[in-house]
Amino acid sequence: MDLPVFPSRWNVSDPVLVAETFSSRIWKVRLEDGGIAVVKDLKVFDDVWDELRGAYYLSWRDGAGSVRLLGLEGQRMLLEYAGERMLAHDLAQHGDRQATEIAAEVMAELLSSSKRPLPPELQPLRERFTSLFKKAKTDRDAGQPSLYVEAAGLAQHLLDNPHEVRALHGDLHHDNIMRGPRGWLAIDPKGILGDPGFDAANFFYNPLERDDLCLDPERIADMATVFARTVGQNPRAILDHGVAWGCLSASWHAEDGNDKDENRELAVAAAIRAVRTKF
Repeated sequence: MDLPVFPSRWNVSDPVLVAETFSSRIWKVRLEDGGIAVVKDLKVFDDVWDELRGAYYLSWRDGAGSVRLLGLEGQRMLLEYAGERMLAHDLAQHGDRQATEIAAEVMAELLSSSKRPLPPELQPLRERFTSLFKKAKTDRDAGQPSLYVEAAGLAQHLLDNPHEVRALHGDLHHDNIMRGPRGWLAIDPKGILGDPGFDAANFFYNPLERDDLCLDPERIADMATVFARTVGQNPRAILDHGVAWGCLSASWHAEDGNDKDENRELAVAAAIRAVRTKF
């Protein structure tokens, strides 16, 4: 692969490819002052705006709970270096409870107030749920009383009655919180506008390879209590967000024909729903 040529005004050098996903290539680069930064180089794909919105969110946060956006040129972002240690690594070493408390602290910082106006590029949370509502309608029309139908009802209620509306990261989980020179920081936001409970929901489903945790009723209840305290809501509302988010994720997998991950998300959503009945 040929080395990229980044904007001259960034004054970066020595690019090293450290990761590649369906949507981007991630390069570690050296800044003019000798420090390290990261370039997220987006590829051309249908929903590139789902990634670009995150740049506007990072600019607005200006380092509060997240990495700083140092530059934006087309579909390339120059980002503060977030370190190498993910929250998932901390969970493996020090346990789930500590990881949840760290996640809650990062979330609280991300939700802290700002004097800057909200970026208009943020996606309304209702738009985020389009796939779930579509899947639920298909099941209703077929006379199939699925978990999708129930989750769509929960999502509709949450959207119609938000606790409050804030700028959200939109994809918080154990691999998107990293420890670097400034401590624990969030990376890779989606840039959403909606109820803060939505940002807690993804944690119930992560780490992806730890179903021993994600299906554990005690862990689900404990996590709901911690995040409810963080966002000033009732644990029941956090659990409702968890069910809605999981079925949204499952609907995306259904669209992709990914039965394995769809069924996994539905299983965790059902476990969250079961815990919800006890609150």
